[in-house]
Amino acid sequence: MSDVARSLLLFALAAVAEIGGAWLVWQGVREHRGWVWIGAGVLALGVYGFVATLQPDANFGRILAAYGGVFVAGSLVWGMVADGFRPDRYDVTGALVCLAGVAVIMYAPRAA
Repeated sequence: MSDVARSLLLFALAAVAEIGGAWLVWQGVREHRGWVWIGAGVLALGVYGFVATLQPDANFGRILAAYGGVFVAGSLVWGMVADGFRPDRYDVTGALVCLAGVAVIMYAPRAA
């Protein structure tokens, strides 16, 4: 598997863990589903922190900055699937801008 493919897979896994964890905490607190939901969310957030360390690039700042764009787009998708949220054209445009930023930050050619 190429470094880019591995990186993209890890970003997807991190998004599911972080967004899913935050959603579980939200459900536990805001929707009064209880401590089991909150605890599952906290565990998922811990998994996110671990998955981020597996990126091929060793620069913490770069990984977290790029992941921010993945988080923006992934959160909109999560809201659509889990909560029936319907993004408008500005949501979609903003997410695409963020993903373009991810591509520049992570995959632009750099001098060795």
